[in-house]
Amino acid sequence: MEWVAGFVWNQWQPWSGIRKQHHLLEEDGIVGRQTRAAMNVPVSVRIDQIRVNLERARWMLHGEAEEFVLVDIAGYRISYFRPNGEIWRSRIVVGQPYRRTPSLRSMITHLTVNPTWTVPPTIFSEDMLPRIRRDITYLDRQNLSVLNFYGQWLDPNSIDWWNPGGIMLRQDPGPTNALGQVVLRFPNNHLVYLHDTPSQGLFSRQLRAFSSGCIRVQGVLELAQLLLEDTDTAADINSVIAEGETRNIHLKRSVPVILHYWTVHPGMDRELVFRPDVYQHDASLLRALDRPLALSK
Repeated sequence: MEWVAGFVWNQWQPWSGIRKQHHLLEEDGIVGRQTRAAMNVPVSVRIDQIRVNLERARWMLHGEAEEFVLVDIAGYRISYFRPNGEIWRSRIVVGQPYRRTPSLRSMITHLTVNPTWTVPPTIFSEDMLPRIRRDITYLDRQNLSVLNFYGQWLDPNSIDWWNPGGIMLRQDPGPTNALGQVVLRFPNNHLVYLHDTPSQGLFSRQLRAFSSGCIRVQGVLELAQLLLEDTDTAADINSVIAEGETRNIHLKRSVPVILHYWTVHPGMDRELVFRPDVYQHDASLLRALDRPLALSK
């Protein structure tokens, strides 16, 4: 597979030139502070970055599948591969540094169309609760319902929002739903998934770590339809959306998905692409690689 083989990097000329968009730098036509900093990184540091990311590739890039989805967290992009190579690519928004998107391997099992969104406890307590306390109409503006843990609807005005107790918030399907029109689901202990979003403006940014851990995908309906077709699942994503009902579509064959974090990536023309270490993962892995081996007696 070309993408995996690219990690061999048997030819490399460090920084013979710099293409800003490849290295997630803003294309502003000037050699600014960030560009100068990137160009002045010592070659020894770049070599260490390559070592770190070759180790990451060893962890994740094994067991080649017929088709798979690859989420490149540090590169803010997603790709879909068939046996003959990458056939689809798009931009993503990933978790903020304090709500990181995890690295994992799993299998996409089903899609949720016209999803509801049950607000995760952290987002409820840290993000939404302060806004509700200031203005209870925030719930109506965001199309949020208040439920108890049995799924029964509650009157928001009956809640003591300074001590709300056992409640949860749920957002109905619609144009303002945080998950958009479709969610791609795969089993994992982190409760993350791939999903649509009404906040399309963030995709125009170069650095896109803005979510609470899940992955927002630009053009996710295209990916959803490819998965349906490649797994012989009889459904048209746009027709199902138009029905307006919340519905799960189970794929006839699960599709592997890899979420991983690479701060170095082989470019299409054999040059290396370096990305900011937004989650600050590189240093700890480098220390582990440099640690002397303990010889057993």
